[in-house]
Amino acid sequence: MSRHSLEKPPLLARVRRFGVVSRLGWGVADQGVSSLSNFAMGIIAARALGSEGFGAFTLAYVTYAFLLSATRGVATDPLVVRFSGQPHPVWRKAVAAASATSAIAGVAAGVVCVLVGLLMPSEIRGGFIALGVVLPALMLQDSWRFAFFAARRPAMALVNDLVWGAVMVAALVSLLLTGHSGVTPFVLAFGGSAAVAALFGLWQSKVRPRPAWVRAWVTDNRDLGVRYLMENVSIGGARQLRMFALGAFAGLAAVGDTRGAEILMGPFLVILMGASQVAVPEASQVIRRAPRRLVHFCLALGAVLASTAAVWGMTILLLLPTGLGDLLLGEIWVPASALLPAVIVAFFMGGFEIAAAAGVRALGAARRSLKAQLTAAMLYVVAGGVGAYVDGARGSAWGVAIATTAGTFVWWVQLRRALEEHVNASSGSQAQPDRTDRIAT
Repeated sequence: MSRHSLEKPPLLARVRRFGVVSRLGWGVADQGVSSLSNFAMGIIAARALGSEGFGAFTLAYVTYAFLLSATRGVATDPLVVRFSGQPHPVWRKAVAAASATSAIAGVAAGVVCVLVGLLMPSEIRGGFIALGVVLPALMLQDSWRFAFFAARRPAMALVNDLVWGAVMVAALVSLLLTGHSGVTPFVLAFGGSAAVAALFGLWQSKVRPRPAWVRAWVTDNRDLGVRYLMENVSIGGARQLRMFALGAFAGLAAVGDTRGAEILMGPFLVILMGASQVAVPEASQVIRRAPRRLVHFCLALGAVLASTAAVWGMTILLLLPTGLGDLLLGEIWVPASALLPAVIVAFFMGGFEIAAAAGVRALGAARRSLKAQLTAAMLYVVAGGVGAYVDGARGSAWGVAIATTAGTFVWWVQLRRALEEHVNASSGSQAQPDRTDRIAT
């Protein structure tokens, strides 16, 4: 064997490692922009609206997050799992169908939000109606981000989020300067800026959404889509129910205080969510090359995320009491700061949970993923709701921390079992069929 042939594998391994680190870096940078934009939006809203107004805004926001998670289950989650790194023509067909699915889901969910909003109390009504108006744009913008990650081109997602963030912050500042601050204008600014980014995504991708392909997309990916829909609805619904329970048991101010504490962990979300966006495609590559190394990959990722959560949590506990916390959150700072220890514990364990979930999803083990997510969601809503009933915002925060710890253990058990099943079945596996055949007809 020649000297050059011996050198190629290590060189190839170094190139692959560099590529993984580079894409993870772009993913973190993209989420950094997204999280920074949401952080700025949260800070501006908290200071402008006060505890109760910010609580009403939070209820609209968590509803958006719930509907976004549901849409991802049928539209963009299958896109990332099945079409990451695929040839460009295959990717284009899949993106045309997935983006159209996201947009149409946004229209349907928007109509429901408007109708529900009309039945809401006056302090909540305007935010929900406004959310219904902007949901299609929010869903379409999110689909472009997933499309770029599936293409392993996270830099394009970063640029799109830069556009959204810049337009959103400009719109919010304009509202403050013109004296139009309120829940409804803030929600419209949030979604209206997403519409600008969604149009920009059309230009970036050079892909036109194809509504006629939606039915075939949902049908061909129903084995993953149905389970991911249930999975995402369960955890998204659990978060929403927890916040509504908190508002019912402790008032809108408690909802605002809880959201304020979560916002302070926003810079950590730069890494947590950025890594989660890229982790599934990268884990898929690990499975193709060396399946038994998946657990090591997930452990390493989880350790990095959890350590970062701990470092950032200690930093804000030490620095914000010096006066920076009051500067950022105003009247919300004092009650929000009391919730920080519990929130930090939840985010620490959440790092390991995100890593295990990425491994399970990369394996395409939708049944096990659904089982883990349903269990975690049940723990979340029960512990968060009971905690809210017993001790308001503080009880709910510690209940969520306990639930996240238990849910993380469940995810790792399912990852081990899914990997064993994959390894045992790999010898008789056959190539997956091209799932873009029907959407191209």
